[in-house]
Amino acid sequence: MKKIGCTYLFFLSLLQFSFAAPAAYYNESITNVSDTNIVVDTVQEDAIIEEVLQSRVAPKKEKVEYFNQVTKYGFKNLFSNYSYNASLPYTSQINPNAEVFIQDYMRGHSKYLLNMKGWGQPYFNLIENVLAQYGLPRELKYIAVIESNLSSSATSNKGAGGPWQFMPYTAREYGLSVNSFIDDRRDYYKSSHAAARYLLYLYSQLHDWLLVMAAYNGGPGRVYSAIKKSGSKNFWNLQYCLPEESRTYVKRFIATHYIMEGGAGVTTIGGNQSGGVNGFAGYQRNRNLNNGIKKADSLSAAEMVEVEMLTISGKYNSVVITKNLLMDIAYFNHYNPAFDDMLATKGSYDLRLPPDKMQLFVANKYSILNECVQLMLGGAAMPVNRINYPTPSANKKKTLK
Repeated sequence: MKKIGCTYLFFLSLLQFSFAAPAAYYNESITNVSDTNIVVDTVQEDAIIEEVLQSRVAPKKEKVEYFNQVTKYGFKNLFSNYSYNASLPYTSQINPNAEVFIQDYMRGHSKYLLNMKGWGQPYFNLIENVLAQYGLPRELKYIAVIESNLSSSATSNKGAGGPWQFMPYTAREYGLSVNSFIDDRRDYYKSSHAAARYLLYLYSQLHDWLLVMAAYNGGPGRVYSAIKKSGSKNFWNLQYCLPEESRTYVKRFIATHYIMEGGAGVTTIGGNQSGGVNGFAGYQRNRNLNNGIKKADSLSAAEMVEVEMLTISGKYNSVVITKNLLMDIAYFNHYNPAFDDMLATKGSYDLRLPPDKMQLFVANKYSILNECVQLMLGGAAMPVNRINYPTPSANKKKTLK
């Protein structure tokens, strides 16, 4: 009878969780963050994560709010208050074990990463928007920096590809198409959604973001083995039971976060993780357009002769445009410096592109604009590439009006 009673109470609690207002439960479940309560809470946390993974779409609002609350405790071994607070000195928050590695890493990588804060800002905002749709900490965007330096064309010698460096079998498992004709790993939107779901899965297994990163690099099995050998789930206690590559990978993430965020980096979007306008295109822009933005070199005389210009207005975004035109973001910025900030500030922009790219833009500008707006509103979870290649015109004009 005792066993039956426990079973009845268990199913009753699940029923109550499913149909009652969730906010009260979420707030109650995180009031006490002792090790015991965290373990108890992970049972239902894992069930919700599994539900989201099975659906293969971004979770509904109430689940996003729940993930926002519970996943922040995954940084309990990195930050003193579980999450980074940009208003406080960085060194007063970071785990002291990380400080030596951060200083060493800065000497060799800070210049490149600080430069990335400018040209990579559209990518960071895009990724943050996707992470926000799953209630994940925005700090996770730096995994794409470590994996690929934000390059969609990056390919490892083991066959991993795209900004998140998915292997083909993992990519397919998380809803991406990888075949002779299409490789969704190269698509920023689709691969970022797949990465968010994969990170959720790893978090359901480990409940610690530093361990999740070690697993992202070397696989969960090696992390489980390190936990068993060390008898600890604290990264700083088990780190030397991990392969050196995975151990260094985690520290590279920490150092990258420090370099990008420690000096009030331009990639941080306020404190909003709710997605929508504030999550993507409504970030607080620095009104000094020369601050934090990589200036493009002046166009050469040959480029000025060939370039085509079209004045545009609307909620266009450079990352969406470059994705549809199959352009590298640095190449686009060369022709259109400070595009996102100038368009948002002035309301219009004289778009300049090589002739072949301008043809593509004109042929697809309405679908591109629609995709930009949908993404800004958080409604473009898994967009489909639709590029119409126009028939080349023999009497092509050099300037579009």
